[in-house]
Order: sequence, then C-alpha cells, then structure tokens
Amino acid sequence: MFATLKRVLSRTQNTVTEPAATLSTLVTPEPPPAPVTSAAEESGPPMDFTLRDAYLSGWFHKETGELFTGFKVDATDHVLDVGCGDGNFIHFCATQGAEVTFVDVDAAKIEEAVARLQGTAARGIHPVVSDASPLPMPANHFDKVVAMEVMEHVDHPADFLAELVRVGKPGALYLLSVPDITSETVQRTVAPAMYFEKPNHINIFSGEEFAQLVRDSGLIIEKQTSYGFFWSVFWAFFWTCDQELTDPWHPLLAQWGKTWETLLTMRDGPRIKQALDKALPKSQAIIARKPE
Repeated sequence: MFATLKRVLSRTQNTVTEPAATLSTLVTPEPPPAPVTSAAEESGPPMDFTLRDAYLSGWFHKETGELFTGFKVDATDHVLDVGCGDGNFIHFCATQGAEVTFVDVDAAKIEEAVARLQGTAARGIHPVVSDASPLPMPANHFDKVVAMEVMEHVDHPADFLAELVRVGKPGALYLLSVPDITSETVQRTVAPAMYFEKPNHINIFSGEEFAQLVRDSGLIIEKQTSYGFFWSVFWAFFWTCDQELTDPWHPLLAQWGKTWETLLTMRDGPRIKQALDKALPKSQAIIARKPE
C-alpha cells in the first residue's frame, strides 16, 4: 500500500543549505498538489495511492506534459531543480525530453538522481553538488526553474529566491512550494521541537507572505494554490507512532493510508479530496514568471 512512500519521503530529507536530517530527527514529505480537474479524474492511470493522490492534485500529467497543472515541460526546455533530492521532479522533466540541471547539497542524493535519469529522453543531464549560495551557473540561463519545499529551510529566503531569479531567462517559468501555514500550525502542537530548528523548518509562510516574497523578487505570479490533506494528517499521526520510514508501518499509519486509498476509489472521492485539501493543506505552491 505504501509502495512509493519511502521514496516520496526521502526526497526531502535534505535541503540545499544544510546536511541531510537523519530519519531519527526529521523528514518532511514531498507534496501531493493542485486542484482536481475532470480530465485528471477520467484519465488517471492505476497506481499506488500516494501517486494517485498527487495525480489528482495536478502533478505528473504526462498526457499534457505538465509537471504540475500550469507548468508544462517539453523537449525545448532547459529545466533547473534546486534542492532536487533523489530526483522525483527532475525525472519527470527528463522523460519529457528536456535538458535538466539539478542541484543538491547532498552528493549521495545527486548520485541517486543521476541513476534515476539514466535511459530517459533527456537532451542533457547536468548534476551539481552545491549549497546554492550562490548557484554556480550563469545568469539568464534556464527556461524553467523548480524549487520544492526548500525555502522553509534557508536562513535568507529572499536571497535564495534572488539566485533563482538571476539564473532564469527573461520569461522563465518558476514552480515554487513551501509548507502551508495551516499544517505547520498543527505541527507546532504535535511535532517535536526539532521540527522547527535547523536544518529543518526555520521559516513559516502564510499564503500572503509567500506571495509577497515571490513578488518582491520581481517575479509575476500566475497561480497560487494549496494541497495535501493526506500528508497533513499523516504527519500529525506520525509523531506518536515512534516510526522509522520503512516497513512495517505502524497500524495507525497503515489504516490511515488504507482509508485514503479507499476514498480515492469512491464516486465522490476526488471531490471530497479537493475540499479537504483546501481545508487542511500540507503545502502551498506558486507558479510565477520572470518578466521579459
């Protein structure tokens, strides 16, 4: 049932600014994503329920070439992923034939990402080990820039974002995400104190604060959304289970996964998911564009 969960969680064990957290300290999950569309409901392939949840949220739509709803990648693009982990997002871009550059502070994660990209249709594969301060690449270089669940970790989010803006071409499209303040408020009560200490979540952004950070960088926001009810509840439960990120899963987590899996198969499941994602989202995302 949790076939993809370990890989999903391991994607964000590390950030571009700090060494990886160990399993006994903290991990934060990769987001599930945006609004459900009828096309997603009708054309979604059978898959592990965590991937199905992500697909219904708008992620990984190979039939339209969208990494995320509104963020299309094709073979003409050069895509940068900063804080790539083991390469979930950049792998999708590679399968679309894009040239891909991916950055992480953890050399082991970069090695994992390189291994995952072998045999894809990528025009070029460029791994970079770096703390991204600054990014070791020229200005005005990339067509698409991705930074998922990174800015909550960095000491100076505005400086980090300024580097992302510097390396994007005029007109470049950006996909950025951070944890949603709603879920983080729950975590304030139930998570251990280290959750909000370096190298973990040292910044919490309201929706407006996140949007203002992006606007202040000079980017133009095209879309802002939130998602991830399943993961908000999962992490609220996780801390009481004394659970490592591996099988066997505690019965509480296994039962929650089975409940969500069942919901997604129900007639109204996708619609209920969409409502719950709005009520208690795990993450918030912005798609923005660099001015021409």
